[in-house]
Amino acid sequence: MKLSYDPRQNIAYITLKEGVPEVESVQIGADLAVDLAPDGTVVGIEFLNAGDQLRGSNAGEFLFVNEASGAVTALPLPA
Repeated sequence: MKLSYDPRQNIAYITLKEGVPEVESVQIGADLAVDLAPDGTVVGIEFLNAGDQLRGSNAGEFLFVNEASGAVTALPLPA
């Protein structure tokens, strides 16, 4: 899984599966789209207006949370 963020365009993309040549983009809302492979699996998630969506209440950090162990790793998002 990969999270990429372009602060110039304010767009973020979470890649779940790479190398899928054909995807269908499904608009979920004004600022959210999900890319699907032909078999219906999720390939990626695109966030428009990403700064607001990803920063949320985490003060500019992307949190990786292991729900089983409770371990939390914080990664600061670029400005």
